[in-house]
Amino acid sequence: MSEAAPPPRTRDAPIGGQAVLEGVMMRGVSTWAVAVRKPSPEQLQDGHELEPTEPALGEIEVVSEPLVSIVKRHRILRLPLVRGVAALGESLSIGFKALGISANAQVAVEGEDGKDEKIGSGAWVGTVAFSVVLAIGLFFLLPAGLASLMRDALPNGLVFVIVEKVIRISIFLGYLWLISRMRDLQRVFEYHGAEHKTISNYEAGIPLTPENAQRFSRLHPRCGTSFLLIVMVVAVVVFAPFGKLPLLWLFITRVVGIPLVAGIAFEIIKLFGKHRDKRWAQIMMWPGMQLQKLTTREPDLSQLAVAIAALEAVLAVENPENASEEDRVGMEVVA
Repeated sequence: MSEAAPPPRTRDAPIGGQAVLEGVMMRGVSTWAVAVRKPSPEQLQDGHELEPTEPALGEIEVVSEPLVSIVKRHRILRLPLVRGVAALGESLSIGFKALGISANAQVAVEGEDGKDEKIGSGAWVGTVAFSVVLAIGLFFLLPAGLASLMRDALPNGLVFVIVEKVIRISIFLGYLWLISRMRDLQRVFEYHGAEHKTISNYEAGIPLTPENAQRFSRLHPRCGTSFLLIVMVVAVVVFAPFGKLPLLWLFITRVVGIPLVAGIAFEIIKLFGKHRDKRWAQIMMWPGMQLQKLTTREPDLSQLAVAIAALEAVLAVENPENASEEDRVGMEVVA
């Protein structure tokens, strides 16, 4: 059945978000909010815990928190390259807090022994640390190590870095493909699609309803998936001057160079977003947009209702239309 094309986005609003467990986090320039659909009391009877593929059927719970961006508090963090690293660190911090809220919403407040079953902050600190170490090892150290095994067969440093780049991007694409096939993550990907559709609904300037949001694409130019692909490409330029190094120094340069790579990638996606109506920018953004097909799925109306609840909690506190250019710093890669 054919559907009418959705209205185009009329503005690039300083609104971003993230899919969480049975919910969506939305953030503006002064507020962030998490909306989560909780399990119904019947679903939690007899100590039952929801399976990752099982939808929650209860009420929508919304938690809203004020936000004073670190980028606004310190002038030095608004400088090009530096602002990208600061904004990404802040987004990761908010994202993990939102995941903690959503995870705790899926369990009963008390277990059978009367003790609180909520996940403690220490567990989340450990999760964050493990995730960061895993990402650095998988996407930076492992490609460097594999390329180093072939160093004697490669004619020069440029070829070495290109081979490393091919390995890195291959691992990244393989990782995305593998997680896209995991049944346990399908509902998270659906909420990811709901987040994108809801933001596009708002940017189009039409009423926020699940039916309206459903008409929009589940892909969005400011998605973190697109940003990560740019990171993979930028790394070859940053690391090319180092050439073929001993393995220890190879690892050191890859780790130390991560902030520079992230900062440059941030400025690039900021430029693309600023000129998203230009043909050249659309061509450059196309590969990243296609990758989002792996990390998003079409949501249903109930999931869109959750995403809208999160966005409405932000809009109840602030008006994105009044955001200054300073307010918008750091909002380029948070959709």
